[in-house]
Amino acid sequence: MARRRKTSPLEDFLELVAMMPWWAGVALALLAYVLLHRFAQPVQLAGVKPADMATAAVRSAGATLAGFAQYIVPVLCLLGAGMSAWRRHTRRTLLTAVAHARGADALDGISWREFEVLVAEAFRLQGFQVTETGGGGADGGVDLVLAKGGEKFLVQCKQWKAHKVGVEIVRELYGVMAARGATGGFVVTSGGFSSAAQEFARGRNLKLVDGARLFSLIQQAKTSLASTSTTPAELVEARQRGWTAAPGPICPSCGADMVKRTAKKGHNAGQAFWGCSTYPACPSVRSIA
Repeated sequence: MARRRKTSPLEDFLELVAMMPWWAGVALALLAYVLLHRFAQPVQLAGVKPADMATAAVRSAGATLAGFAQYIVPVLCLLGAGMSAWRRHTRRTLLTAVAHARGADALDGISWREFEVLVAEAFRLQGFQVTETGGGGADGGVDLVLAKGGEKFLVQCKQWKAHKVGVEIVRELYGVMAARGATGGFVVTSGGFSSAAQEFARGRNLKLVDGARLFSLIQQAKTSLASTSTTPAELVEARQRGWTAAPGPICPSCGADMVKRTAKKGHNAGQAFWGCSTYPACPSVRSIA
C-alpha cells in the first residue's frame, strides 16, 4: 500500500507501546515509574573528595534525568496504552460493521487503510499474530506479517475493485516469500484475480483471497469475536468448540487452524484426520501421519 513516512524516536516508542495490549502499556508505565524513581534520588555532592567529583557529577546528572523521566516515560506508556485500546475498539467496530453487511460490496466503501486494518483483524481473529508493516518500500509491498506455530506468512493487500489483480503482483510476493524464508503468503483483494494469477498460485503455498472469500473470513472472525469476551484473539474459539487443547497444523488453503476429527462414514470411517476449523467454509483435510 502506501510508503511509510519517517518517524521520530518519540513516535516510534509510542507506536511500539501501542502494538502491545493496552494492559501491557499500563503495566509498563508502572514498572518504568518504579525503576526510574529509584535512580532519581538526589546525589549529595557536599563532602565528596575532589578525586571522586567527576563520578559524583555524572551520577547527579543521571539522577536529574531520571527525575524527569520518571514522569515522562510513564505518561508516554499510558498514551501508547490509550492508542492500543482505541485501535482495538476501532478494529472491532469496523469488522462488526462489515460483517453485518449484506455482501462483499461493503468492502468497496472503506478506505485503503481501513481495508488493511480489516484484513489484519480477520487474520488476528484466526489466531495469527499480526504485524502491520505499512507496505511499500523494499519489502515487496508486504502489508502484514503473520506468525503462527513458529511459521511466518506474508500478506499483500490490494483494494482493487475496478480491475483484477494480475500475475505480476502474485509473482512478486512469491519472490519475497522465498527471500525472507516465509512458509506461505496471501494476496488479499476486494475484487478478483486474473486467470494467470490463479494459475501461478495453483500448487504453491500462496493463497489468493478475493472479495467474496474475504467477506466470508470476516464473518467467521465476527463469530469468533462474539464467542469471546476480553480474552486475547489468539485464544481462539477452538477451546469453546471442544477442539483439542494442543493446536493442530495450519490449513494449507486458508491459513486457519486445523483440528482433529474422526470420519463417521465411508471407507475411512473411524479414522482420525485433520480438518479445517472453518468447515464448511473451507473443506480442506489432511491425513494424520
